[in-house]
Amino acid sequence: MSNKALNRCKSATDNDEFYTLYEDIESEVKHYHSQLKGKTVYCNCDNPLQSNFVRYFVRNFRLIGLKRLIATGLMREREREVY
Repeated sequence: MSNKALNRCKSATDNDEFYTLYEDIESEVKHYHSQLKGKTVYCNCDNPLQSNFVRYFVRNFRLIGLKRLIATGLMREREREVY
């Protein structure tokens, strides 16, 4: 991440969200498939329906050989969805 991008983060408002890019997750986690085989992965995120980590592990569940994927998130009062 460039210094310019980090400086934008400093001035972010409460409504701004910054997420790890799917491509970054994919390029890093692929090196750990053998260590993750047969394991349970726990993702604690703001919104599991929008998390790129959850999306990656769901799409690659069988390829990696995960035992279980658990994703939790905070449900705000104004949201009616149950995660």
